[in-house]
Amino acid sequence: MDGYKRRLTNMIWRSMSESIIFSFVVFGAIIYFLNSRNLIVPFTSWQEGVKFTFITILVIGGIGAVYGFWNSNRITRRLEPMMETMILLEKGTFARGGFQNGEDEIGRLGDQLGRIMKRWEEQVTSLQRLSNDNAELAEKAKLSAVIEERQRLARELHDAVSQQLFAISMTATAVGRTLDKDFEKAKRQIHLIEEMASVAQSEMRALLLHLRPIHLEGKRLSEGLVELLKELAAKVPMAITWDMDEDIRLNKGIEDHLFRIVQEALSNALRHSKANKLEVKLLHRPDGVRLAIRDDGVGFELDAKKLTSYGIVSMKERVNEIGGSVDIITAPDRGTRIEIRVPILAAEYAVEN
Repeated sequence: MDGYKRRLTNMIWRSMSESIIFSFVVFGAIIYFLNSRNLIVPFTSWQEGVKFTFITILVIGGIGAVYGFWNSNRITRRLEPMMETMILLEKGTFARGGFQNGEDEIGRLGDQLGRIMKRWEEQVTSLQRLSNDNAELAEKAKLSAVIEERQRLARELHDAVSQQLFAISMTATAVGRTLDKDFEKAKRQIHLIEEMASVAQSEMRALLLHLRPIHLEGKRLSEGLVELLKELAAKVPMAITWDMDEDIRLNKGIEDHLFRIVQEALSNALRHSKANKLEVKLLHRPDGVRLAIRDDGVGFELDAKKLTSYGIVSMKERVNEIGGSVDIITAPDRGTRIEIRVPILAAEYAVEN
């Protein structure tokens, strides 16, 4: 917004300077025309000439500056609401017009912007309606989804936890062989067993988190999230806090997507973050719903290589399906913050599940 104000200011100053220059050019042309026809009477003294020149510069410059300011200010007053509307649209907020439309180019630009806003609103409505329809279809295919989830969990148990347990078993066997021969090496092996057990435990907790129902099963989003977080807080050595607006009512498709996003984020935190604190917020704002998930863990480099392993692609796809936006802020040893904004139209917000 500050950059936009600076651009408008530059436009006003540029218009004023151009008007001043143009005024002097026109005045010079008039003087040249009158002088070429001997219509200008010479000054009686140089003091009178200096005085006339000084007054002329002030008058001509003042007229040019006033006209330039008036003309540019008249234009910027009509452009300001459009630019503010574009900034709100960029943030996912639907703001109604109120532009001073006319028959000129700016008026047509305002009309076009109004049509873009209407089409954008229709697209978001369509996305959210499609999301709701998908949720209803998902209910009908619930058994198939449960079977698929069980198969996925079985694969992850084999690929992650089973391998960790096998490594622990092998290391424990090695400890029995080296305990009497090399006590220091045995201590290192025991420490390694502790680390592998901790990793396996984190993997197991993350998998158990996914064993919860895929859908909210009739609960509101805030109720389902609070129940999930309370259960998790009782099982993991992590300080978990939350802040939920209980009066939030969304259609089923949006709530299911947000619930799965939180599940994925919590699973990532258990597996990778090594965090001591985790915070979840679900808040209603004038421009929609804001979901924020934050931990104080180890963070990671946000590059293409990490996207799949941390489930970020899946999160972004879910957010896109409900017409929202997601910001992921992280860095090594700086924790991770996920902020999701979903625009909710007035008609959609009033819908009860």
